[in-house]
Amino acid sequence: MTPRRSIAFIGSECYPFVKTGGLGDVMYALPKALVKQNCDVRVILPRYKCIPWKYQEKMIYRGAFDMDLCADGRSYYVGIMEYVWDGVVYDFIDNEEFFSSGNPYTNLIDDIPKYCYFAKAALAALNYMDWIPDIIHCHDWQAALVPVYLRTLFENTKLTSAKTIFTIHNLRFQGIYNIPTIRYWSGLPEYVFNKDALKVSYNDANMLKGGLTYSNVITTVSHTYAGEIQTPYYGETLDAHLRYHSGKLRGIVNGIDYDIWNTATDARLYENYDITNVVEKKKENKRKLQEELGMVQDENKFVIGLVSRLTDQKGLDLVNAILPQIMDEHTQVVVLGTGDDVYENSFRYYENAYKGNVCSNIMYDETRAHKIYAGADAFLVPSQFEPCGLTQLIAMHYGTVPIVRETGGLKDTVEPYNMYTNTGNGFTFDRYESGLLLDAINRAKTVYFTDRVHWDEMVRRDMEKNFSWENAAKQYKDLYLELTW
Repeated sequence: MTPRRSIAFIGSECYPFVKTGGLGDVMYALPKALVKQNCDVRVILPRYKCIPWKYQEKMIYRGAFDMDLCADGRSYYVGIMEYVWDGVVYDFIDNEEFFSSGNPYTNLIDDIPKYCYFAKAALAALNYMDWIPDIIHCHDWQAALVPVYLRTLFENTKLTSAKTIFTIHNLRFQGIYNIPTIRYWSGLPEYVFNKDALKVSYNDANMLKGGLTYSNVITTVSHTYAGEIQTPYYGETLDAHLRYHSGKLRGIVNGIDYDIWNTATDARLYENYDITNVVEKKKENKRKLQEELGMVQDENKFVIGLVSRLTDQKGLDLVNAILPQIMDEHTQVVVLGTGDDVYENSFRYYENAYKGNVCSNIMYDETRAHKIYAGADAFLVPSQFEPCGLTQLIAMHYGTVPIVRETGGLKDTVEPYNMYTNTGNGFTFDRYESGLLLDAINRAKTVYFTDRVHWDEMVRRDMEKNFSWENAAKQYKDLYLELTW
């Protein structure tokens, strides 16, 4: 075992307590995997009112104190409630005033004070508990002020020995508001509101930018995305700042939780299977999926699955544009997700237009998602940008061949199929154009219908790949050791 390190994870959500997206999965799965890599991990979260009572009632009170927060010296209560599970300690920052709304994120006017408070309270709680980690690992803009506080207002505390890592899960969300408001609510010194740290444009502060400036290392959730965000197209106006800090920027691909995503034990599937019987058992999963969804039952149909938020970012405008062209007597499409009205309505229209061959599930249903991963032949992820992407990893692990755009984590995890060498594990296209997506789907269909032996070999290759968190956790552990050696 490598030497032991202590890590404090600070972020705004974590499965199973509260989850709105991929960040919640990472905050749960990565600490759990790090414990197995000989790490001592604490996860610090807000104690939102919406956390289910079955977790709230098991929390143990660890103490409370008042903390100065605002520029005028206004102070707030900070309570610490603790919950231990799977070897990981979860500390919840308790404050009714900030965390009593139904959802974790409401609107920027309320969220800015809330996450100024949370960032400072998280560090104050570590000080109060006298738990000094080797590494403080912060996630997304809600925790971005943590490295700023650490190097300013907490400079003369024991915590100053800790190194900070800041992980960008999605660069689009940055916590931008006018400087007077953020200065008031954070109580940070005036000198951090300069163009090299928090300041953007004429009178705005950007919390995420501050976190990037003051952290020791910046990571993002795939190697390709780390390069992409240094360009104007993907950089969300921070590309120049990220190029300046590129020496401390790394990309590490997320994993998937093999306890949840395991074809051999997944109770949500019609039929369990593994690499030895995947070809036969997937047919059975496909037939039962067709039956449950009221589609034409035919094991020879090419079933394309799509489980996604229905937004532009996910490439739904491309899918919308070409769906009539891919529908023939050999093809079926199953969609699951919610999002923009324009896509929800167009998929309802297509279901009606292609009765029995298109099924649009405009909802989110975890069980149905598992069944689609297992029952589809191919899986569509044509994103405009994709920091990491988990759906293509799950699909491959379930023996479902991905059709993806070469961007971010999709490019890092899906190797294009080469018919001459019989290598690769999916079908890809590069520029963001509907015609190229159509071409990729048609290439996949050609192999499926004319060269089933090689298709089945690709299915097994996908299932063989290791996308577990163990892999990602090892890379993070190496980074922690490198930082604290």
